[in-house]
Amino acid sequence: MSHMSHTEAEITAELIRDLLEEQHPDLADRPLGLGARGWDNQLWRLGEDLAVRLPWATESADALLLKEHAWLPSLAPRLPLPLPVPQRLGEPTERFPRPWIVTTWVPGTPADRAPATRAADAAGALAAFLTALHRPAPAGAPVGRGRAGPLADRAEGFAGQLAQATDLGLLPDPDAVRAVWEDALDAPPWDGPPLWVHADLHPANILTADGTFCGVIDFGDLCAGNPASDLAAAWVLLPDGATAPFHDAYRPSPDSATLRRARGNAAANALGGLLIGHAGERGLPGGKPSWGPPRTGSAATAHRDDARLRFGVGTDKNRPTAVGELPTRTLTRAGIPGCAIQVRVMCSQVERISV
Repeated sequence: MSHMSHTEAEITAELIRDLLEEQHPDLADRPLGLGARGWDNQLWRLGEDLAVRLPWATESADALLLKEHAWLPSLAPRLPLPLPVPQRLGEPTERFPRPWIVTTWVPGTPADRAPATRAADAAGALAAFLTALHRPAPAGAPVGRGRAGPLADRAEGFAGQLAQATDLGLLPDPDAVRAVWEDALDAPPWDGPPLWVHADLHPANILTADGTFCGVIDFGDLCAGNPASDLAAAWVLLPDGATAPFHDAYRPSPDSATLRRARGNAAANALGGLLIGHAGERGLPGGKPSWGPPRTGSAATAHRDDARLRFGVGTDKNRPTAVGELPTRTLTRAGIPGCAIQVRVMCSQVERISV
């Protein structure tokens, strides 16, 4: 997560209307309403089919928006799920000295509020999307900020987050999580060409409707990298029983080394989600209270303890570990009403995946 640095210009409907009047007057009369305030940008719905995205919270947001404007129009036609395709570019002005964009509006509900429930459909939709996205990136494609590169680049951050989560009492078995991470580090590195990857497939960046995925948003981390960072989403986004069908449907079929690296990325992403929820409960910058644990109370405490005990704890250690048959454990962060973020990590046993 980037350093918070809110823009000096307060973003209001009046400001956006004025910017549209000055630069895109044909859009200025459309209905306008705040959609969301994200970590990097604010999203305002513009009429029925468009949205305005303006950087507000991080210094890097300008470059991320310009990246989307440059690359998404050529990627979108071959992807099977809708995404916010840039339509217009807003230039910096004295009143708002940062670039901004107008994109298509993607209907749906973020998966951290309405998770996928139809396992087969969700697995197929995610596999089809990543199969289509994971194609060799052209020369000049943007380079990732760490998540889509070698796993060793995340080692320092992982160690710090693991220590923090352990100190806060968020993990019952830190050694199991560390073992999954170390196994991923030991896996052979990606030796294929750099592929297009989303690199930020957490539950707030994928939309659902009727129990399955209906859109993908926030391509600010789009880059050329290795697919393991995106394949980790299978344990983050899919309902129980959907991970193996996802691996079966994804093409080309991931090899054991890729799955081991993906599992390590999933563990790292799970830690990040835990800490974001913890920060949100305390009103800290960058936190999301909807990612936090259940509220206090006897029933909630039992639910929380059960969820935490199931993260990183072994199942049947004698069970074969063929790809698609690995035992899984679930960390359910679903105690607060309206929250249903689930993080699934293959932590049952840290041994080589056989194929």
